[in-house]
Amino acid sequence: MSDQIEVRDTVILGSGCSGLTAAIYAARSNLKPLVLEGHEPGGQLSITTLVENFPGWPDGVQGPELIENMKKQATRFGAELRLAHLTSVDLTTSPFELTVGKDIIKTRSLIIASGASARWLGLPSEQALIGHGVSSCATCDGFFASGKEIAVIGGGDSAMEEALFLTRFATKVTIINRSENFRASRIMLERAIAHPQIEFLHNTLVEECLGVEEKDLKGLKLVNRKTGERWMLPVSFMFLGIGHVPNASMFKGQIDLDGDGYILTEHNVFCTNQGIQLHGVYACGDVQDRRYRQAITAAGTGCMAALEVEKYLEETGR
Repeated sequence: MSDQIEVRDTVILGSGCSGLTAAIYAARSNLKPLVLEGHEPGGQLSITTLVENFPGWPDGVQGPELIENMKKQATRFGAELRLAHLTSVDLTTSPFELTVGKDIIKTRSLIIASGASARWLGLPSEQALIGHGVSSCATCDGFFASGKEIAVIGGGDSAMEEALFLTRFATKVTIINRSENFRASRIMLERAIAHPQIEFLHNTLVEECLGVEEKDLKGLKLVNRKTGERWMLPVSFMFLGIGHVPNASMFKGQIDLDGDGYILTEHNVFCTNQGIQLHGVYACGDVQDRRYRQAITAAGTGCMAALEVEKYLEETGR
């Protein structure tokens, strides 16, 4: 590491929709942003197949293609993308200090676009079928379940919301819950129970997703936790409704987080510490959005964050 450490005008953590949109705006403002791609370059869109709800693509676009086009657009205007994972951060110094491996990066402003990772079951067969019948986003992929029997995994409000949404498309939705108790709120659970297209399996675990060789989900191998009974449930889609994990743990104690670890923001993208605004620090996308979690809303907040960075740097003499 050299003695001279370059000070950047802005660094963007994450290269999903929010981070790359921020990079496009910041680069067009001649801020020469550095984008650290993190442990999941491209975010969740990088493991998504056809995206049909992003404006401007009437026939849809493959998730990786959309991300690649956004990267080209950002680098065309001067953004620098670096495959690197943030190991620690110090927001008490001015400029801020980011530790990336053995290197220290200093920056006058920071855009946190590190996203949220879907919770998965962790089965090899599940991972092999992501985008081929296995999904963590009902809003994104529900249409492809039209006329089919499907399964939703989980017992909380997320699972109930996804199951109710998916009844618009699927002929039958089976909610698979690992226990006989539900974390869902009473009203959400009652809505799901009352719906004629929704059925429940209690005390049930998914052991395997079938159809890996065909690259198309054919069914689920299930086991009852109490009786040990095993059987196959023929479904064409499995949706995970067990929540997301925001990638914000490295900011604990320096930025206000909610009880589940999402970054709390004011006026859409402004970060705070103990309720006091942190000047020069902004968060966008799924790391601060537990409600919508869509590519277009992530892109929108990425735009907001970059515009605020530009304004902040002008106000501080840059």
